[in-house]
Amino acid sequence: MPHRTSSSWYTAISGCVRCGMDSTAFSLLRGMRERDVPLSGFALASLVTACECRGWEEGVACGAAIHALTHRAGLMGNVYIGTALLHLYGSRGLVSDAQRLFWEMPERNVVSWTALMVALSSNGYLEEALAAYRRMRREGVPCNANAFATVVSLCGSLEDEAAGLQVAAHVVLSGLQGHVSVANSLITMFGNLWIVQDAERLFDRMEERDRISWNAMISMYSHEGACSKCFILLSDMRRHGGVRPDVTTLCSLLSVCASSDHVSLGRGIHSLCHRSGLHSSVLVGNSLVNMYSAAGKLDEAESLFWSMSRRDVMSWNTMISSYVQNDSCVEALQALGQLLRTDEGPPNHMTFSSALGACSSPEALMDGRTVHAMVLQHNLQNNLLIGNSLLTMYSKCNSMEDAERVFQSMPCCDVVSCNVLIGGYSTLEDATNAMRVFLWMRGTGIKPNYITMINIQGSCKSPHDLRSYGMPLHAYITQTGLLSNEYITNSLITMYATCGDLESSSDIFCRIKNKSVISWNAIIAANVRHGHGEEALKLFTDLQHAGNKLDRFCLAECLSSSASLASLEEGMQLHGLSVKCGLDHDSHVVNAAMDMYGKCGKMDDMLKMLPDPASRPTQCWNTLISSYARYGYLKEAEDTFKHMVSIGRKPDYVTFVALLSACSHAGLVDKGINYYNSMASTYGVPPGIKHCVCIVDLLGRLGQFAEAEKFIEEMQVLPNDLIWSLLSSSRTYKNLDIGRKAAKNLLELDPFDDSAYVLLSNLYATNARWVDVDKLRSHMKTIKLHKRPACSWLKLKNEVSTFGIGDRSHMHAEKIYAKLDEILLKLREVGYVADTTSALHDTDEEQKEQNLWNHSEKLALAYGLLVVPEGSTIRIFKNLRVCADCHLVFKLVSMVYHREIVLRDPYRFHQFKGGYCSCSDFW
Repeated sequence: MPHRTSSSWYTAISGCVRCGMDSTAFSLLRGMRERDVPLSGFALASLVTACECRGWEEGVACGAAIHALTHRAGLMGNVYIGTALLHLYGSRGLVSDAQRLFWEMPERNVVSWTALMVALSSNGYLEEALAAYRRMRREGVPCNANAFATVVSLCGSLEDEAAGLQVAAHVVLSGLQGHVSVANSLITMFGNLWIVQDAERLFDRMEERDRISWNAMISMYSHEGACSKCFILLSDMRRHGGVRPDVTTLCSLLSVCASSDHVSLGRGIHSLCHRSGLHSSVLVGNSLVNMYSAAGKLDEAESLFWSMSRRDVMSWNTMISSYVQNDSCVEALQALGQLLRTDEGPPNHMTFSSALGACSSPEALMDGRTVHAMVLQHNLQNNLLIGNSLLTMYSKCNSMEDAERVFQSMPCCDVVSCNVLIGGYSTLEDATNAMRVFLWMRGTGIKPNYITMINIQGSCKSPHDLRSYGMPLHAYITQTGLLSNEYITNSLITMYATCGDLESSSDIFCRIKNKSVISWNAIIAANVRHGHGEEALKLFTDLQHAGNKLDRFCLAECLSSSASLASLEEGMQLHGLSVKCGLDHDSHVVNAAMDMYGKCGKMDDMLKMLPDPASRPTQCWNTLISSYARYGYLKEAEDTFKHMVSIGRKPDYVTFVALLSACSHAGLVDKGINYYNSMASTYGVPPGIKHCVCIVDLLGRLGQFAEAEKFIEEMQVLPNDLIWSLLSSSRTYKNLDIGRKAAKNLLELDPFDDSAYVLLSNLYATNARWVDVDKLRSHMKTIKLHKRPACSWLKLKNEVSTFGIGDRSHMHAEKIYAKLDEILLKLREVGYVADTTSALHDTDEEQKEQNLWNHSEKLALAYGLLVVPEGSTIRIFKNLRVCADCHLVFKLVSMVYHREIVLRDPYRFHQFKGGYCSCSDFW
């Protein structure tokens, strides 16, 4: 052109941008400046739009240059340039820059406000975006259809029903409810808020529907999991609406098929993708990867991912997330590394959020810190989703100091942030810090939700926690009207029971008017935890009479009750009921049934239930190892552990408790110490108090008291009742000094612990310190402490027979004592001599022998020989550890009478056969 006007330059720049010729557009800008052509807001706004098509760093640099140029040209008052820059900064995650620019703009219109809301919401600042809408209304800026569509979608994402309905009312008042884009957004919002009927009503009343309208409805049904409705709507859309499915339609359909139940339908949609020519779409490819992954077909998902002709950062996000969901955490981090080496887009907040999910276990803490460093390199640390993901990762790694540092550095946080931090402290049973975060929430105006309450209640584990935090929290819940929330009420039942107040748990349960199965589960579990197995089974009967449908948790808890009572008949009935209800393959029920059979002495039946190793969950492996440990089968326990590790199953806290317990029962110190040392270093499982109890018990059993004391001094957890182990072992070795020291420490923890007095009394008796025994027993009477009486029982045909020491209350007492006399004569014939070291009273030897012969387990044994048919195993249960003399008698009886006997005490199983015991006389 021989003569170019300013308008010519502006039009040329705008045309180049629209055609994607952004390099030419910037060349034209340089030409304008060289010729001193005055700049216009229209031209600069077009160039800012071109910046969005460039890479992250280049786009931001170009935008910043135009921003600076706008300042120098005195055009910052131009609303179009400001709005374009808002879009750019928002799309690049530069939220602070976008906010600063917005408030510096001298003139703002509805488009500017909408751009701010989009910038905030697209970067996870949903509450702030909603606050911007409210301020816009206060300033009297009228909304257009785009603004309403944005804020309606925002309310749906927040799942804020009150705000959503309020905005819907604003839409009606503005008369824009008939606008297609607004109506589509309302349908989407109603779907997110689960107000399905309102969405259906609005859809039916729409005079004009476009493809987005149909997609919004299909998407809603997809989120609802209504697979059949999605496919019915797809048929109506094609037949009556004359609309062909597009990428969005296919993605929603693939989403609803993302489960093992609907994978065949998903394959059908996969075929439709090919027939419609949309299979090459990146979005469709991503949805297919997600569908196959969610259906448990990770190999197919992986194969599809690598076969995609084009991939973007969302493709990688989907694949990384798929790896995490399928516990392939190493592969997830490897995929992140591969993404960083490609040119398929820089990782975004979703990428790192998924990658952090792969680091959410203590052994992956260093990997988590590495990903955290990458977040800082990409300047994404201020993103709310990233902040919450970092909190989750550090909390699950038990690294609460790191979690606190992240929390303190977050520019803003929400209720999710606080819940994650409280949940981390709850996992560590740190009620003090959990309550501290809760009080901070209240002080800063963040409204707690039911998850907050449940997490804090879960952190309370002792009577002290209950008094200091649990009961004040209960008062707050009552005052704020949250007691009507079923989840909170049920959590209160659990909290009181965990802290030792079963009476309050029962009171809360009784006050619930409409009891759901979750409430019944909570009170049944509370009774099981307190050892009230019979009451738990009675509650289960009441639950059935109330007409509640049984679920897996209820059956699992009741099977645990049967296990605690060693009630095989009830356990078998419950197992049969699980089959009838179709829950016999549920992992919780299978594990509980296995544990029941194991604790009832039916190892063969337990082994028959074992799932295949490849599909066996960690819980089942733990139950198997624990059962072997209880029977003293160390080799089998070790072989099971090695098999578990060899197939890639990760051992956990419970696994090592079982394994160390097996080593303790077998007296293998070196092996136990080796397993203990390997917990954190090899398997990433930090040792807890129960592991320390096993080690102290192991050292004490072998008389290595100096090593045991040193271990207690150096261990990383605070000592509690683990010194019981030292105390009981000190009696075996007649070590009075160590016993006194252990008792002193134990009584400092709980001055009214009857076990400490009883065990110390027994230690004095073993050392013939009868004066000290009398003094201690007198002191117990003064402070009104009573020794728990020993009792034994056996069950035959739904009838339980219980025996105490010297008990003559049984209806067949004469026959039982006659049988005892017969047993004594037969055992003396094979050389039996009473082991009176277990006698606890200052009497002559004859009286000591007589006292020992009246022990409850011997009475139960005599009755078992009378009533249990020949060829059947005699199963006896005792509430205290079996004494040495009774153990000897049971071995001899198994040989003389040719009977198999199983004796279960609180510590282990003893299987007697042919004069031998499975414990090899070490228990």
